This record gives sequence, C-alpha cells and structure tokens, in this order.
Amino acid sequence: MAQLRTSLDQWRVLAAVVDEGGFAQAAAQLHRSQSAVSYSMGQLQEALGVKLLEIRGRKAELTAHGAELLRRSRSILDQFERLEALARSIDAGWESGLRLVVDATFPQEVLLGMLAELRQGCPLTTLFLDDAVLSGAEDAITSGNADVVITTRVPPGFLGDWLMDVEMVAVAAPSHPLHALGRTLTADDLALHTQVVVRDSGHARRDEGWLGAQQRWTVAALEASHAAARAGLAYAWLPAHLLSEDFVSGRLKPLPLDVGAMRRMPLYVVLVKGEAAGPAARLALELFQRHRPV
Repeated sequence: MAQLRTSLDQWRVLAAVVDEGGFAQAAAQLHRSQSAVSYSMGQLQEALGVKLLEIRGRKAELTAHGAELLRRSRSILDQFERLEALARSIDAGWESGLRLVVDATFPQEVLLGMLAELRQGCPLTTLFLDDAVLSGAEDAITSGNADVVITTRVPPGFLGDWLMDVEMVAVAAPSHPLHALGRTLTADDLALHTQVVVRDSGHARRDEGWLGAQQRWTVAALEASHAAARAGLAYAWLPAHLLSEDFVSGRLKPLPLDVGAMRRMPLYVVLVKGEAAGPAARLALELFQRHRPV
C-alpha cells in the first residue's frame, strides 16, 4: 500500500479555513496559532502539488481544484468521525441520551406502546422526544440533531425503512357551509372557504396540503388544526386515526370531494448515524419496525 502524503488533520484545517473565512478565524476555531494553520496549509499544498487556496484581500478562497478536492475530503472526514463515534459507542455501551424526532401525523397510540418497550430495554438512557411537521423531520436528519427520525421524506444520502401510510381525510364540522351545499365539492368550492394548515416546522416551509384557499389559518400544531375544524372555523385534512371518535359523535364529517377527499402520506424511519448508532438507537429502530400497523 502506498504511503499517504497528506493527513486527515490537514484536510480538517483546510475545511476550517474555508468555512471560517480565513487563517486567523480558522486558528481561533481550532484553538491553534495562525502560524500553525498556515504551515499545515503549506504542507498540504506542497504534498499534493496543487494550489488549493488563493488569498484575495484578507480572505482565503478556494481554487477550482481546491473546491473539488475539499468537497471529496468532507465525505472522508465525515466517515472518519462516524468511525470514531462508533468506537466510542462500543466502549461506552448504552447511550446516556437518545433523541427521537417523530412526524406529528404518526399515531400516538403506536408511539406510546413503542416508548414503553424502549424504556424497559434501556432504562438508564434519557429520552428526548420532539415532534416535527413536514421538512422539520428532514432537517433533524441532515443536521444530525437526532438519533432516530420518523419522516415523510428521506433526504438524499440517507436510508429509510417504510413504516406505514397515514390516511389524510378532508373534514369539516357538520355546521360548516361546505356541507350545506349538499353536493359533491370541487376545488373551486374549497377555495371560497377558510382552510387550516399546520406550519412546516423546518426551513423548507413547504405548503403541502394547501389548495390555495383565499383564507388560510396557519397553526403550530396538529391539535390546533383539529380543534379549529371541530369548532366549525375551517376545514382541514387530518389523519384518519384521529377522527374515529369525531365521526361516531358527529363532531366532524368527511367532505364529499369529487377528487382528493383522502390522500396517503408515507412515513419512514431513519437511523440517522447509520453504523455509528448506539444500541439504544438501534433498539428504537427495531421497536418502530416491530410496532408498525399491519
């Protein structure tokens, strides 16, 4: 095997210089002297025989070759960090903390059953549970700020296991004017009335489910959307598993749409750290898979 002419540390320093905007900033971030950072970059460029950086004013900017090499090195650095994390996890045993991010449409009854088993399996692990709407779950995956995530979409570069399809049903209170029309409804009918939607908790701010109603109420939680529909203030698409009691009691009725009265939304479970995941995260993944509805 040929001897490597560069080190992971040199590539890490290059990434810091670019990300922080200069040698001095990188030195502060890495807790090193500026001369040490400059020396490391000189050694890296000399070993490669390629110019990676150009100094323009007080800012260090990548050359075209430098940009391509740094892009590839980032994935190697990430894999190495995951390898070290895996070693630490093996050495420490169970994680001290486990962060789960679950899409708000996931059935609560299923989630509570899964959490009860998880507590039995790793009683000393502190659980951090957050819900998410739309791209909020994707953000938790791409940022690495969670261990296990239930999401409607799996971001590129990650693998997800399908768990279930959640049925979303268009509903309104029996007193709502849409029911008073007494006929099959169209998108034009819906556009004349207030729709309540749940705000995307992520950065994408997607508007999935909004049909362009002239009046739209945006709420922060699924429970608020449910309450607004029950009160007759707006119509909404809500998960079918939340509506059984409402249909029996007559508090909500399905809207008789000609198209789109019901739609299916897939939910996937993602083990964010992959092979570097600890035993508690792997147990959570297994329990989500085991508790998926038949």
